[in-house]
Amino acid sequence: MIRDSSTLQKGQSLRVEINEVKDRLPQNILEKIRKDPVVELVGYKMVDGNQFGLVVKLTNGEINWFFEKELSEIM
Repeated sequence: MIRDSSTLQKGQSLRVEINEVKDRLPQNILEKIRKDPVVELVGYKMVDGNQFGLVVKLTNGEINWFFEKELSEIM
């Protein structure tokens, strides 16, 4: 889980935590993430009054967004 997204850089590789997203994503996107959970950070999105979403690009080029708790840094 990412605790502070302000330290992340555009283009950075992140990993989608499948257990955090399996209840909210459509099956076709889940299958893509299961095959390759590594995504590239492309930007940020305001998702409610006090939380940011991280906009990422999947390996197939598809753009999606996730909450900080749904992603982790790759060390």
